[in-house]
Amino acid sequence: MGHREDLLEGAKRCLLEKGFVRTTARDIVKESGTNLASIGYHYGSKDALLAAAYVDLISAAGDTFGAFATADSAGVPGSLERFREAWQNITRSFVEERPIWLLTFEVITNSDRLPTVREHLVKASDEGRRGIIPLLMGGSEDDVDDATLRSLGGFYQVLLNGLSVQWLFDPESATGADDLTEGLRRVIEGVAKSES
Repeated sequence: MGHREDLLEGAKRCLLEKGFVRTTARDIVKESGTNLASIGYHYGSKDALLAAAYVDLISAAGDTFGAFATADSAGVPGSLERFREAWQNITRSFVEERPIWLLTFEVITNSDRLPTVREHLVKASDEGRRGIIPLLMGGSEDDVDDATLRSLGGFYQVLLNGLSVQWLFDPESATGADDLTEGLRRVIEGVAKSES
């Protein structure tokens, strides 16, 4: 690996161990075996490097969401079964990748202290919305238009963020995929009744 990759891997380890606020440039250099000048040369700043490392971590966690989609048991895209299976994988990620999800809340609660990191992550937010839509509805990320990104992607992101809060705060009482799916089924049933 070169310095750029070493820095990224070192920054990931620092984030998981210390978080955003407590990680210093010297921590990253020590962990990566590089030098301070490399951070500026390859990433521009420590905050930009940490943002890139976080996006890499959360993307890897997100990649596990769709593991079921290639399985024979995967429900039809857009179905309640597909919804349940996807959220089952997502909630599993909250347990298995807990340190990564905790970083999200560190950014949210410290956004005033991490403005550069926040700016990078706001840009990455649309990528997350764009990626979750095909997971649940089928198709590809390239098929997602701006209106769908804002509405359906925003809806799924709200579910993701709300569930992550529940699962990080108290996994024992958090809403599971079965209950979430039943809730959606009841919403659909209520809409159907109101329109008939």
